[in-house]
Amino acid sequence: MSGASLTFAERLDRLGEVAVKIGLNLQAGQELVISAPLEAVPLVRRLTEHAYKAGASLVTTQYSDDEATLARYRFATDDSLDTSASWMADGIARAYREGAARLAITGGNPTLLNGQDPTRVSRASRAASRANREAMEIITRFDTNWTIVAFATASWAAQVFPDLAGEQAQAKLWDAIFASSRLDTPDPVLAWKQHNAALHAKAAMLNERRFDSLHFSGPGTDLHVGLADGHAWAGGAEHTTNGIECNPNIPTEEVFTTPHSHRVSGHVASTKPLFHQGTLIDEIRVTFAEGRIVEAHASKGEDALRRILDTDEGAARLGEVALVPHASPISDTGILFRNTLFDENASSHIALGQAYTKCMLDTDGTSPDALAARGANSSMIHIDWMIGSDKIDLDGAYRDGTKIPLMRKGAWV
Repeated sequence: MSGASLTFAERLDRLGEVAVKIGLNLQAGQELVISAPLEAVPLVRRLTEHAYKAGASLVTTQYSDDEATLARYRFATDDSLDTSASWMADGIARAYREGAARLAITGGNPTLLNGQDPTRVSRASRAASRANREAMEIITRFDTNWTIVAFATASWAAQVFPDLAGEQAQAKLWDAIFASSRLDTPDPVLAWKQHNAALHAKAAMLNERRFDSLHFSGPGTDLHVGLADGHAWAGGAEHTTNGIECNPNIPTEEVFTTPHSHRVSGHVASTKPLFHQGTLIDEIRVTFAEGRIVEAHASKGEDALRRILDTDEGAARLGEVALVPHASPISDTGILFRNTLFDENASSHIALGQAYTKCMLDTDGTSPDALAARGANSSMIHIDWMIGSDKIDLDGAYRDGTKIPLMRKGAWV
């Protein structure tokens, strides 16, 4: 049965089923830790039901509330913003170490913190990053199975479709989420298996080529991205270190790998806005030298961008480079989702901060120092922002300077 003939409740149930079976590939006996905005309770219930049907031993959900978040920035003392619930972060990291799966539901207000004191926001963000660093490293190493899905909250929908009434905006956003997540096909699980096969074929081609670097060029962009020694391309469903295959993002259109943290040079301009922790950062323009951002500007949110770059030593270096054709299903909607899960899958992108060491060969037993020597970046953050469009060309380059066209005007050659 196609999605168009289903009720909203049936489509939401499909999202829960795909998230558990394809996104997580949840195993019998596994615990599941969910994080979600309060509005996402209907989806959490569907996810929880499917998780227990798959044999989950326990499902635990941590909810966030926009009004409670704002109350902290409005009324808490300055000194208290350096405090984070490290006891909770430690518990979550322990759960992941012991094999719990992780599912995050995104969909909060994209500009929740606009108008708040950026210094206070930065202090709280840095404290949270410190507390959650171990959990983030477990996720970026793919030591457990994890995935991210979306819930169309009213505040998010109102910003994506500001000219529509509340219920209309939310319904239109849901249609876009369901379609891009392949839930409107007769058999979403089969559709995801076929899509994963296509992404795996693209990653295999890039792995066979063994490029030394990538060259992005176009308006505002002339960027050389060296690739980590022994890098590996990935995309779609991936195996965790404990052997479980999962889809980290629902939806996804990217193939990605680990850049060399000290071999990035040139300049690049963002092609879509970045919405980071409730703050809009638009028209980013940065210059790299020897892998590090040495100059950074933005037409909006420049202070927030600079604070991100000052998070730690690795925050101004790259941890990921991802390739997405401009004619992807998400890009074809013509919608600026104002949400990284979707916008990054409409455009090639780079990420500041922590590297995915999963995207490196022969890492078993390798020390952090040895991984760093091969180019893997280390940081408390991992923040994606978009640099691809229908005006950007991409070449793969070998060490001898030979270049091979990969994309022209955002399309695979």
